[in-house]
Amino acid sequence: MVNLKKYNDVSKLFVIFLTFFFVASCSKQNYYVTKIEGKRIPITEKANQVPQIENFIKPYREHINKDLDSVLAYCPETLDKSTGKWQTTIGNLMADVTLMKGNIVFQAREKKNIAICLLNSGGIRSILPKGNVTARTAFEIMPFENSLVVIALKGEQILEMVDYFIAEKKPHPLAGVTFTIDKNNLPKNILVQGKPVQKETIYYVGTNDYLSNGGDNMNFFKKGVQKFDLDYKLRNILIDYFKEVDTIPVINDVRITVE
Repeated sequence: MVNLKKYNDVSKLFVIFLTFFFVASCSKQNYYVTKIEGKRIPITEKANQVPQIENFIKPYREHINKDLDSVLAYCPETLDKSTGKWQTTIGNLMADVTLMKGNIVFQAREKKNIAICLLNSGGIRSILPKGNVTARTAFEIMPFENSLVVIALKGEQILEMVDYFIAEKKPHPLAGVTFTIDKNNLPKNILVQGKPVQKETIYYVGTNDYLSNGGDNMNFFKKGVQKFDLDYKLRNILIDYFKEVDTIPVINDVRITVE
């Protein structure tokens, strides 16, 4: 005689097993990327251009080129960063313009004045050629996305800045500070805005975001007691300045003298 209870139990177990099996087999599979292949399709060469792409891009390109090539000012002579040992005409212009335009923003926001501007010579990537000046000129001079940052430094760090300048022997753009290098290669007569530097006085120094973090070994910036990001790109500072002037000045005033 068949034991129905035992048979039913076995049937239940079998059904449960089948259900579990089908659920497991139908569950979502996890896939992983093991290989990626790509093919470069140039669209700038005439032979490879797709008419639809070119027709889509053309009006935007023409609009951008019109903005970039519109004449903003005139430069009476070529300004080049390789024409001076301690300072250059383009460096003087960059530092002066950054100090002036940055101060407008800084005074409005913080009610304080930027006393010094120090940039890096390596950040200037092109000459400012004689002739018409456009927004494209600014992009060629400053192709990076660096923005203006103001660091509050004690006078002690200003002295470190001057020492760094002498040790580097590069014409880094500098404004607001003058000093003399004596026969022993040491600084003297260090003046900030025409006044002797004081070790405990706080000076607000404008620079770019890269240098403000110690870039180019300007570690004195990392000792700042306060930091302000003005969110104002150096390139835009140049463009705004070009729009305001008719003729670019050639700035030859002496900021660093050597005995």
